[in-house]
Amino acid sequence: MSDQRLFLGLDIGTSGARVLVIDEAGGLRAAAKSAMADHGGDLRAPNVWRAAAFHALNLALAQINPAEIVALAVDGTSGTMLALDAAGDPLGDGLMYDDRAADAAALTLIAAAAPPTSAAHGPTSGLAKAFDLLTRAPARIAHQADWIASLFSGRLVSDANNALKTGYDPVAEAWPDWIAATGFPTRLLPDVLAPGAAAATVTREASRRFGLNPQALVVAGTTDGCASFLATGAKETGDGVSALGTTLTIKQLSDRPLFAPEYGVYSHKILGLWLVGGASNSGGGALLAHFTAAEIEALTPRLTPDEPTGLDYYPLARPGERFPLADPALAPRVDPRPDDPARFLQGLLEGIASVEALAYGQLQRLGAPKLTCVRSVGGGARNDAWTQIRARRLGVPLLAALQEEAAYGAALLAREGA
Repeated sequence: MSDQRLFLGLDIGTSGARVLVIDEAGGLRAAAKSAMADHGGDLRAPNVWRAAAFHALNLALAQINPAEIVALAVDGTSGTMLALDAAGDPLGDGLMYDDRAADAAALTLIAAAAPPTSAAHGPTSGLAKAFDLLTRAPARIAHQADWIASLFSGRLVSDANNALKTGYDPVAEAWPDWIAATGFPTRLLPDVLAPGAAAATVTREASRRFGLNPQALVVAGTTDGCASFLATGAKETGDGVSALGTTLTIKQLSDRPLFAPEYGVYSHKILGLWLVGGASNSGGGALLAHFTAAEIEALTPRLTPDEPTGLDYYPLARPGERFPLADPALAPRVDPRPDDPARFLQGLLEGIASVEALAYGQLQRLGAPKLTCVRSVGGGARNDAWTQIRARRLGVPLLAALQEEAAYGAALLAREGA
């Protein structure tokens, strides 16, 4: 009997698979990744997802004793769907998270039946793509993470986070009746568990193939976005995470759900709390509309975070904003432009920080609890001057993220499930 208890997280991303193994204290014990390009490169092909996942898994397990794995969880890209036959094998390629459904009639049916607060609206929703998959005469419809996890558990189930865009009601914890009203055959939809809930022990085949303990649990997973949030270490009501990438994504843990589709705000239930948030069109893309990455790096030492410019900017790469304002015609506000490029850059950074503060304020106006701290991920999190600017605007402690890898968040979920 092993004296170690280890937990494995498997992240299926858009370009590859990543596996991390942690111990009970959260310490990293093994890590590996495998690019889909090394397995044929077709990002839509389930057999490529499987090959990348298994390869990354084998690389990680070679670093530890696989029998010490107590539980594993899988996260996948939200809204990536596939059709399965009666044996659980894929019927053709998956429909990716950003694919738009082709069945216009289905979109009309969903729009008429779904409540305004549902995340199933729109051509990229899981339910819209599930209608497209009906042409393959499936026995079951699954999300990407569902199917990958079933390769280890032998049981096809989904989780409340991946199922959200397919119409699942996280408050009622059920597939709602209105889905049947659209004409979609609800018998094709998987059973749904809470993220981290035990789905099954690993199959005999998976135990033999990977050397896993036959009592190891496969727990219900989550989306890559939710897993990335968990990876930061945020876990208390009021904890926020800002993703400073091309766009600015804001998420916060709440004791109650929020649904404000006019701002793109939906709620995922995870580990007994609600993960609420939205995405602004401001962010790194708005900076790159004026400076190259090299120019930003060169100008950063000249910034003076303790001396605000007083410039009142709302930086956008192009017109249109969704959150914290909902205005598809909102024009970027970047005037007046000072002659000093460092001062202009600082004004832009201050403007994005103000948008971030507005976003958290909007969540609170919608019913979220008071913000207590913010962890930051993405490229912008590594700019110390910007961090100081943001700290002044937000007025709460800015904490270091524990990790940014979604696979780490999945491993934490496995630990919770065990």
